[in-house]
Amino acid sequence: MKQHQSIRNQSRGHSAEAFTLIELLLVLVILGVLAAIVVPKFAGRTEQARNTAAKTQISNFETALDAFEVDNGYYPKGKNGLNDLVVQPKDAPNWHGPYMKQETIPLDPWQHAYIYDCPGKHNASTYDIMSMGPDGRVGGDDDITSWDQSKR
Repeated sequence: MKQHQSIRNQSRGHSAEAFTLIELLLVLVILGVLAAIVVPKFAGRTEQARNTAAKTQISNFETALDAFEVDNGYYPKGKNGLNDLVVQPKDAPNWHGPYMKQETIPLDPWQHAYIYDCPGKHNASTYDIMSMGPDGRVGGDDDITSWDQSKR
């Protein structure tokens, strides 16, 4: 009799541990609803984080460029002037760099090169730095610049 009762308890235990198809479908529906709510919120935050990263990198460039100018008496010239922050130019005997922690100039968060002009078109006495933003083209509302403080 005892043996029969333990077999019946074991079979009850197995059925109590198993999920029905309805329960599994209900869990999948709940997960789908949660994903539909959460994913769009994170997608918008990703672009915002990239914009913030580009603004921060431009600020880092500005700090490094100012240090370069203090040491050498001028800002690096030309479109490739940011490279002078990590590699000593021939005409900079007082260079005390590298002025950036990286060995190379980083790309913006969208994997485009930052645009550097010295002298700048917007800051004629210093320089202009710009990320073209997500569209990868100069111009438009998505550009992140050193001269437009309202975008910072």
